[in-house]
Amino acid sequence: MSVQIQFLGAAGTVTGSKFLLSTGDYRILVDCGLFQGEKQLRELNWHPLNVPASKIDLVLLTHGHLDHTGYLPLLVKYGFKGKILATNPTIDITKIILNDTANINEKEAKRANEEHYSKHRPAKPLYTIKEANNVNSYFRAIPPSRWIDLKKDMKVRFTYVGHILGATFIEIELSGKRFVFSGDIGRTNDLLLYPPLKPKKVDFLFLESTYGGKLHPEELEVIPLIENLVNETIDKGGSVFIPSFSVERAQLMMVILHQLSKENKIPKIPMIVDSPMGLSVLELFSRTRDWHRLTESTFYEVCKEFKIVSSFRETMEYRDHVEPKIVIAGSGMLTGGRILNYLETQAQNEKNTLLFVGFQADGTRGRKLLEGDQEIKIFGKTVPFKMKVAEIEGLSAHADQDELLSWLTELKNQPERIFLIHGEKDASVALQTKLKENLNWNAEIPELFDLIELIP
Repeated sequence: MSVQIQFLGAAGTVTGSKFLLSTGDYRILVDCGLFQGEKQLRELNWHPLNVPASKIDLVLLTHGHLDHTGYLPLLVKYGFKGKILATNPTIDITKIILNDTANINEKEAKRANEEHYSKHRPAKPLYTIKEANNVNSYFRAIPPSRWIDLKKDMKVRFTYVGHILGATFIEIELSGKRFVFSGDIGRTNDLLLYPPLKPKKVDFLFLESTYGGKLHPEELEVIPLIENLVNETIDKGGSVFIPSFSVERAQLMMVILHQLSKENKIPKIPMIVDSPMGLSVLELFSRTRDWHRLTESTFYEVCKEFKIVSSFRETMEYRDHVEPKIVIAGSGMLTGGRILNYLETQAQNEKNTLLFVGFQADGTRGRKLLEGDQEIKIFGKTVPFKMKVAEIEGLSAHADQDELLSWLTELKNQPERIFLIHGEKDASVALQTKLKENLNWNAEIPELFDLIELIP
């Protein structure tokens, strides 16, 4: 049986994860994410895949983040009729994120048409809430750590990998070979999640490399940095705004800020989580205790300390309040979401602080501000940017270089081929070099749309 892989996303970039594994008569798409960041990548979201959606038999999801699931409504729109397999938490998160994304898409298109700042006449959402909900009937929940038969001589297993609730690495057995897709690998000492489980065997490895060239400080080491940053900002009379992914990252920040407040290390000021999906994600944490470390008592303590905002009317009220506060809002890379509504009015206040606690992809508003941009474009307007910008990398949900190498330590064999994905070029090259130095393993760095024969 011949086997091919085509890299339809997350090749040379950290977004748009899509990997098409083909056996001639059967096609499996591992992840189905949206591109974010650079315009030429984002424009790909508006087009069908290189392979007709109707020809794809199955979708497997490593986890629920937008860059791994956000293209699903379009895949269905273009004719996909198969099944989408994932763990129960991943399905729940994907439904929440797709609905939220569609809601943002519709609102931004409506505003663009009303204020005439889009070059498109009329501006249209990438997909609608109805199209997002059309995906739901295709989901099938898969238990973790159990082999599932797909067809004769082909099976799949989903195994816990940290990162966010429900996240797994995916193993596919076919033609006597094991194909392993790492997804996004979590941290070894995460404050919320358990350490990633590790693969024991792999013939063809598709390994993320987001932080392939960096080492993170420990999460406990960065908490004093957050304490100092909050106190400095509040002492000036400013507010702290934290762009955050609404799943895991926002909850981790809630736990950290709650602990600092409980220990009287930061002032008692309003703390807000502004996300339409905030309540849904918190409810999901309550239902999925096997997937995280958070105890029931701590969970309810944390929730009581925060104001959870879901209505847009409340957002517009809070963004104009002048008293010091801490606001956690999506999206994590400033590519959209409620955080932009706050920055629209608060970006020019030099007393405020914008704190990044997650990866900022190349070309995103977040990356541009970290690189020193003095203005930000929001809803068609250019807004001068005078806030203090800070970044704390130790809170990343992605494994660093040492943790990526550690994830491979239980392998009983050397992979035949290794492909480094989900990383910008420098990060992938750094990990490629380290694999060669430490293990004498050769790794390949594919480019977008590469089609490679794995088994003749």
